[in-house]
Amino acid sequence: MTTGLPATCPRVAVTGHRDLTERTTHLVSSAIHAALAPYGPNLVGVSCLAPGADQIFARTVLELGGRLHAIVAASGYRATLSPDARRTYDELLDRAEWVDTLTLGPPVPASYATANEVMLGAADHLIAVWDGRPARGRGGTAEAVEEARRRAIRVDVMWPRGASRGTPVGATH
Repeated sequence: MTTGLPATCPRVAVTGHRDLTERTTHLVSSAIHAALAPYGPNLVGVSCLAPGADQIFARTVLELGGRLHAIVAASGYRATLSPDARRTYDELLDRAEWVDTLTLGPPVPASYATANEVMLGAADHLIAVWDGRPARGRGGTAEAVEEARRRAIRVDVMWPRGASRGTPVGATH
């Protein structure tokens, strides 16, 4: 996979829900900022750059002067995004210092599960923006949290008071 990742820098990954309401987006942004600020510019943030929690996390890493390691589940992932999410994805991907693209073609649940495994392999801490509900399929937030715990990776679950899931900001449906 990626070479040149600094072994001595803190490497924090993110997993989280995509369907955050506008209010929740603001709550999560504040919580992620507070969690990452102590790391300073030595931070390496590891993210799959999905809309919602992943993109909030990636933007915060960059705002704090950290470096971004992007994990792309499949080469066709970008085509699955709404126009707004695609613009943010492209911006963040362009600013990533390291990019790992895992498979060719469209993403499938196994692609997301593999991306989670690679992401966790590159991290020593996981921030999970998670409502605590069980997994609804492969490659999701609950599965990433379970795997991180199995690997004895530090997991910090964030679900701020008042947070909820629903129609994401900028959704077209």
